[in-house]
Amino acid sequence: MTITPTRVRTRFAPSPTGFIHLGNIRSALYPWAFARSQDGDFILRIEDTDLERSTQASVDVILEGMQWLQLDIDEGPFFQMQRMDRYREVLAQLQASGHVYPCYMSVEELDALRERQTAAKEKPRYDGTWRPEPGKTLPPVPAGVQPVLRFKTPKDGIVGWDDRCKGRIEFQNSELDDLVIARPDGTPTYNFCVCVDDMDMQITHVIRGDDHVNNTPRQIHIFEALGAPIPVFAHLPTVLNEQGEKMSKRNGAKAVTQYRDEGYLPDAMVNYLARLGWSHGDDEIFSRAQFLEWFDLDHLGRSAGQFDEAKLRWVNAQHLKALDDTTLAALVRPFVLRAGVPTALLDADDRLPRICALFKDRCDTLVDLARWARLFYVETIEPNADDLAQHVTDAARPLLQAFAGTITYVEWSREAIAAAIKQLLKEQGAKMPQLAMPLRVLTLGTAHTPSVDAVLELLGREKILARLKTA
Repeated sequence: MTITPTRVRTRFAPSPTGFIHLGNIRSALYPWAFARSQDGDFILRIEDTDLERSTQASVDVILEGMQWLQLDIDEGPFFQMQRMDRYREVLAQLQASGHVYPCYMSVEELDALRERQTAAKEKPRYDGTWRPEPGKTLPPVPAGVQPVLRFKTPKDGIVGWDDRCKGRIEFQNSELDDLVIARPDGTPTYNFCVCVDDMDMQITHVIRGDDHVNNTPRQIHIFEALGAPIPVFAHLPTVLNEQGEKMSKRNGAKAVTQYRDEGYLPDAMVNYLARLGWSHGDDEIFSRAQFLEWFDLDHLGRSAGQFDEAKLRWVNAQHLKALDDTTLAALVRPFVLRAGVPTALLDADDRLPRICALFKDRCDTLVDLARWARLFYVETIEPNADDLAQHVTDAARPLLQAFAGTITYVEWSREAIAAAIKQLLKEQGAKMPQLAMPLRVLTLGTAHTPSVDAVLELLGREKILARLKTA
């Protein structure tokens, strides 16, 4: 039976065996969004049964990444290693009901069987030697051997489901052998633990990567043996890197938290990741609230999404520009501090929101914006060498000296500075670029800045005069 829920309950169930990258976190975004759009519950479950590879550092990155992206959870995090007693309890129930049996075939015997099957051009698989059947005599139990526990897979018929992303998917039961669901030491295996967890946590919708498609028929059989409702499944297409390979640490993927450190906005990341496998018409830029209002499972894409960092930067730039200046200043502040500006200097005046307003249209990330902001607080700068050679010439220096004299006594407002520049150019018979270009280079280090009068007003008289002396 398939669940007909009264309340949607979804989950994200990562393994903490490496840092969480964008391909992984998209598998958290969609179940989170579906739960929120349906006024349901979103559960975090850490599948940490791989003791050799699971690390606390990986758990921390999962939690930090989700917190940064504001993928809030309603329950959890639950850890599978803390649920071993429950798994053993359910294993005993299945063994008592005849759905599970002990198998004493050794690894060597299993390898030899697979070699014979491969040589005969058959699909390598367990042959059911220890599967109890009516009228069948099982081999003698070997002394001193701890058996694995295998699940009794139905031999006939079809197992299938209507996948909300991929459509109808079916497997012949005859193609599935009897799955090991507990190791010789009694430790339960992945597919079994997942089913017990989803049953106990009353998960209604399993939204996950399509690398789990082949696990799903196994899990459906276990749900049926447990008498548990079968969740709705949606298997998401793979996220590819820029080279068209599956996104992974081995293929150069970055941890989600690295994008945070590089100055990306969480709402921009949510926007970009949402579009890597779901669409709402032609809408490219949307808010978190719009995403949650629009999201459903009917518009999940069926083809792989390909990551494009240039597109991500563009999406981030659009969100950055749309922020009000006070909010943006609060977000960029930690990056300005990280760039070396002392807290006392930053707190000495209220310029940061106005600096953000002036430069945000030129920036893709908070790091970019912080680089600009830093120039307004530090004592010295390093002008671009090429710009310096091109614009700060012997011909320009007399005009720069005259400008220094002009602004020494001018009223300090953007309008007054603009009027003083206009008057000076008229008196000197010069054009704006002759003054503006070297002035930009000396004050902010580059020939390309916003309006000179706005920049100078924010920079302040003392810093301008000090930087003009370097000419």
